[in-house]
Amino acid sequence: MAEHTLKRFDEELERLSATISEMGGLAESQLAQSLVALRERDTEAAERVIAEDARVDALDIAVQEQTVKLLALRQPMAVDLRVILSSIKIAAALERIADYAKNTAKRSIVLTQGTAPVAAVNGIDRLGRLVRTALKDVLDAFAQGDVVKAHAVWERDEEIDQVYTGLFRELLTYMMEDPRTITACTHLLFMAKNIERAGDHVTNIAELVSFRSTGHGFDEARPKGSAAMYATGNAP
Repeated sequence: MAEHTLKRFDEELERLSATISEMGGLAESQLAQSLVALRERDTEAAERVIAEDARVDALDIAVQEQTVKLLALRQPMAVDLRVILSSIKIAAALERIADYAKNTAKRSIVLTQGTAPVAAVNGIDRLGRLVRTALKDVLDAFAQGDVVKAHAVWERDEEIDQVYTGLFRELLTYMMEDPRTITACTHLLFMAKNIERAGDHVTNIAELVSFRSTGHGFDEARPKGSAAMYATGNAP
């Protein structure tokens, strides 16, 4: 009986991880499609991203339900408890990433009606590609339980911050030089911030991958570029 119960518990943990992997794949697709919508002025792609957000939310609820059931019925300890607790947080991070993709898609629809600086749009696309690659890699690290790979993703946060800071300054320059770009550049600023915040959540997931295996995150202070100043309103 004990062996049967243990096998059932392992199956439930695998199901939980599979739900998170499905959620992660969908969040990655959402982010990719929001960049397509921006880059190609594709309103239909943007609308698909907006509509698909409900699927991510449903998977988030499924993760919550599975974790509550596991905690209530199995009373897990040690590694198993860490896996369950980190699963809740990883799902929450993925839900936020999908939300940022949805918000980016919404703003891309508005931008189809105006003229946004091409170089700035390319900059947003570059930032988004960096975050999407980091998300793909951290999902691989999650699936493989690879703490080394998760740490490599964690270290990329500084590069994402630096690209975001460069975009922030570039967009301000456009607005000061040509007031006609203010509306479009304001939307691009919000999009850049959404994507940078998605990158922060990717970094959080990397730390949680470490926590699942080792019981702690990474010992170093998180690498941060100057984007942190702009996030807190302390930019010079």
